[in-house]
Amino acid sequence: MLSKLPGKLTGMITRLSTLFLRTLREDPADAEVPSHKLLVRAGYIRRAAPGVYSWLPLGLRALRNIEEIVREEMNSIGAQELLFPALLPREPYEDTNRWTEYGDDLFRLKDRKGTDMLLGPTHEEMFTLAVKDLYSSYKDFPVTLYQIQTKYRDEARPRAGVLRGREFVMKDSYSFDMSDEGLDESYAKHRAAYQAIFNRVGLKYEICKATSGAMGGSASEEFLAYSDNGEDTFVVSTAGDFAANVEAVVTVPPAEQSIEGQPEAVVHDTPKSETIDALVEWANNAGVLIDDRPVQAADTLKCMVVKVNDPREVDEDGKPVGPQLAGVLIPGDRELDEKRLEASLEPATFELGSEEDFAKNDFLVKGYVGPKALNANGVKVYADPRVVQGSSWITGADAPQKHVVGLVAGRDFEVDEFIEAAEIKEGDPSPSGNGTVKLARGIELGHIFQLGRKYTEAFDVQILDENGKRAVPTMGSYGIGVTRMLAVIAEQTHDEKGLVWPKEIAPYQVHVAVANKDAAAMEAGEKLVDELEAVGVDVLFDDRPKVSPGVKFKDAELLGMPFIVILGRAFADGIIELRIRGGETLEVPADQIVEKIQELVNAER
Repeated sequence: MLSKLPGKLTGMITRLSTLFLRTLREDPADAEVPSHKLLVRAGYIRRAAPGVYSWLPLGLRALRNIEEIVREEMNSIGAQELLFPALLPREPYEDTNRWTEYGDDLFRLKDRKGTDMLLGPTHEEMFTLAVKDLYSSYKDFPVTLYQIQTKYRDEARPRAGVLRGREFVMKDSYSFDMSDEGLDESYAKHRAAYQAIFNRVGLKYEICKATSGAMGGSASEEFLAYSDNGEDTFVVSTAGDFAANVEAVVTVPPAEQSIEGQPEAVVHDTPKSETIDALVEWANNAGVLIDDRPVQAADTLKCMVVKVNDPREVDEDGKPVGPQLAGVLIPGDRELDEKRLEASLEPATFELGSEEDFAKNDFLVKGYVGPKALNANGVKVYADPRVVQGSSWITGADAPQKHVVGLVAGRDFEVDEFIEAAEIKEGDPSPSGNGTVKLARGIELGHIFQLGRKYTEAFDVQILDENGKRAVPTMGSYGIGVTRMLAVIAEQTHDEKGLVWPKEIAPYQVHVAVANKDAAAMEAGEKLVDELEAVGVDVLFDDRPKVSPGVKFKDAELLGMPFIVILGRAFADGIIELRIRGGETLEVPADQIVEKIQELVNAER
């Protein structure tokens, strides 16, 4: 990167003839998404183990450039950088119960004395303890601390290269304030810093309402980059006033209805109607009407049997009770969204009911499960918010080949807890109250939370306030996936030829290739790169003597530097070819090329 210090130049030259690099013409066999394919083919990363990658010289330079942008913007809001170890003791995570709550995602290990330790997935505990150790007065606050460090999470299915790995670099920062108003200010500063970071590298993203997950906390927003290969689904309103991760979308429920005067529920024989489609077909053939219209799938109620394992639920001896049967009611025109259900239940986990569960519980009739039998047998009933008081449904009658028509919520069955578990559909009402929602795919870049006092209370952080009384600071937590950000940029900016880096993070700003075997051209190339170095431009110089022009061109396009300078056939006429990667090609007089490159490198995005 160009130095921001006036008068200080940072240009350097790296020669391809000596660079530790091998490019590949074929995609690696295990790569599924463009960023993974291209980062491996271009020699930026190398697989060491599933979900674990080595950073080769080009990749490391790009990664460090991203780190520096993050560091600059964090410093600009007054945050202070420190560094905690990745190898951490168990005890602080026991105090916050995250040793258990993190489950299998946590890398656990023992030292030679048998002491439990972990590889840090995130560091709230360590930051909190550091503040407790060093600060005792309100005069020390507010303070914001951050680190850029390697994290570890034992992903069940590491995929897509560095997009979802088990070892990754992350920036995590934590604000400590003595008041909720101070937390709001710290949160707003981080939000603006994140926008500055992502805008600097030209990413297309949305700021989405989100859930907090295992982190805890209240206010929560995700920065999601648009990507067809994204694992996250998010929604945006047609009115442009709402965006949210799909897990955080709150259903707009219909109005409650009066129970009085509604007809009694009636059980019908419904042969071979285990599916919603078959049930709707039966209803319409039988002449069943809802509000004087034919039955639709939305008039039916699915009852999904699950087992919920909540680590917070213990028996009288303090031991976990383990998985418990539960039912999840959702309208029949929607599928169960397991990620939404997972987010709603967290820190509890769930699994779908098995054949064994049905065999053990004779009140569960597969294909015909209804809420009445669940109520009668003490099974907890979760329901979609659309299952409002007085709503009437067609659902399973808890007997083979039978359904019940007109089962009314609040009269014929009770809901224990409302939950977001049904899929979101394009065209659903926007939670903002304006317009409807559209669905998009994205990749999480960053996540910001207002944690509140969860961790400071857990560690009994007592600070003397201005009145000399004990007070507990409130926290914010803010993360950015640095390695993921690099991959996301590659996802958004590549083309069919290779990577197309923005100049802010490219390993080098200019790629110079001598494609003419004439000695004078090579001499001119040497002179050009020296001149570029002298004015502070980072140059990758393809000086390989026995490599064909075609190979040099392909490598230049694959590696993806923003500007490619070609000394080819036209050089004999005093013309140098300047290719703007992903854009136009210019023919520049040789005596003007340095000035032109400076102009492009220093231009605002």
